[in-house]
Amino acid sequence: VMDGVFVPNISFGPAVIGALRPQSKLVFDVHLMITAPERYVDRFIKAGADIISFHVEACKDPAALIKTIKAAGVKAAVAISPDTPAKAILPYLADIDMALIMTVYPGFGGQKFMADMLPKIAAISEYIRKNNLSCAIEVDGGIDVATAPLVAAAGANVLVAGSAVFGASDAQKKIADIRNEAIKSYIG
Repeated sequence: VMDGVFVPNISFGPAVIGALRPQSKLVFDVHLMITAPERYVDRFIKAGADIISFHVEACKDPAALIKTIKAAGVKAAVAISPDTPAKAILPYLADIDMALIMTVYPGFGGQKFMADMLPKIAAISEYIRKNNLSCAIEVDGGIDVATAPLVAAAGANVLVAGSAVFGASDAQKKIADIRNEAIKSYIG
C-alpha cells in the first residue's frame, strides 16, 4: 500500500483489501508504505489484513502501533528501508511477528536486488537466534531464483517475489523454483 508521500507511488488502499477479503482465504500480508501508518491501521485491520507491516521510518511510536495491531488479533511486522540500519529494528523484534527488510527502495516493482543488504539480514537473523526470538524475517525486493538462496542463507524465511512471478509465463512454476532454491540455502 503506497501513499505517494512515504514512497513516490500510489496504490490501492483498505477499500480494495476489503473487497478482496471475501474472495480469498489466503493470508493478506499488508505492507504499509505510507506516512503515519498509525492514522490508517484500523482501516486495514477492519478490511481483513492478517499481517500488517509498517515502516519504522514512517511511524512516531512503533511500540504503540505494534500493540494496537496485536490487540486486534493481527500479526505485526516492522519494515526497514535500505538506508535504515539494522539497529533501528532491534528494539521491536521481541514484540513483532516478522521483520521486513527491504532489498530495494520501496515504491516501485522491478528494481534490482541490493546485495549490500545481505549483512543487514544476517545481523537481524543472528540477533533473533541469539535472543531466542520467534520473529520471522521477510525480504522484499528483487527476489528471484538467483537471489532467493542468498537471502535464505542470510536468514530470511519469508520471501516476497513480485516481478519474477508476475512476469513469468508460468507463475506457479516460478514460485516453486524460487521456493526450492531458497530451501536449499536456508540456515534455519
